[in-house]
Amino acid sequence: MSTLLILTILTVAIVLFFDYTNGFHDAANIVATIIASRAMTPVQAVIIVGTFEFLGPLLGGTAVANTIGKFVTLGDVQAVLSLAILISGLVGAIVWNLATWYFGIPSSSSHALVGGLIGAVVVSAGVDNVVWGFSQLMHGQVTGIVKVLASLIVSPLLGFWVGFLILRLMNILLFAAKPSANTGLRYAQFVTAAGLAFSHGANDAQKSMGMLTLALLLGGFIPTFEVPFWVMLACAIAITLGILSGGWRIVRTLGFAIYRVRPIHALSSQLTSALVILTASAIGAPVSTTHVVGTSIMGIGSSERPKAVRWKKAKDIAITWVITIPGSALVAIQTFALVNLFLGKV
Repeated sequence: MSTLLILTILTVAIVLFFDYTNGFHDAANIVATIIASRAMTPVQAVIIVGTFEFLGPLLGGTAVANTIGKFVTLGDVQAVLSLAILISGLVGAIVWNLATWYFGIPSSSSHALVGGLIGAVVVSAGVDNVVWGFSQLMHGQVTGIVKVLASLIVSPLLGFWVGFLILRLMNILLFAAKPSANTGLRYAQFVTAAGLAFSHGANDAQKSMGMLTLALLLGGFIPTFEVPFWVMLACAIAITLGILSGGWRIVRTLGFAIYRVRPIHALSSQLTSALVILTASAIGAPVSTTHVVGTSIMGIGSSERPKAVRWKKAKDIAITWVITIPGSALVAIQTFALVNLFLGKV
């Protein structure tokens, strides 16, 4: 087989493994509040979350995939080099995902992917091969890195304030409710948890769909950037398997370490996160489920008892968010050096 074909196959495999680690890493984001509020048994959570996670990539469109697949331009780069760049960026994101999972830190797979790709592209092809989007912004267009970063910055703020307001609304609606209302709140989470799982699949799996489609385009296996159905199906399967494998180390951080989550908080967080992420998916904005879920819990806690929110833990998480892009970029740069050495000056 030619070097190009081998690299294309390898890139596809690595994309699907990244998709798996994305699901594995983000499983806790979806089930943390379910488990903390004791709304479902682990078996029930697995069935509901797994089913709707699988449906998300198949029914959620390809707007996010188009955004992710087009914020770097490698069409003028030699094919073997371009695939080596993709491999390096993906490895950077995967290593970061696994490292933060190991230490139980809820970092962003989206940030890791963006950082990894930026690092690999800049060090190998130059800054001009990244669509920064600053000049387009001056003309009222939001695209490239500007769109990606704006999505990743604005979505946590929305998660905080929407969560803040939704809990206020829930408290008004349940002002005279008896403690037995908690049973209904737990049952309602069967719907909101399904919505959150669907929104996660619709947004996060599309990032892998964009990368896989870009790899096929650079390898010359498809003529234009259009996501084939088999790519949607493969990414849906990979992320669902990751979710079912479960990165449960992060459950304690999100479900217990930020704020004590009870049924009303869990329902509010799931509803908030699903609304924010589904809206982002519809407009092609890649967001971090980790960020949205985490900040929704902070907003909910602030709405009820600000002093009870463990802000030090929130600060630790925020620091991780900030260092994710440069951290994964550095890993990607080192990976590219090794790939380049192995291929002998690609």
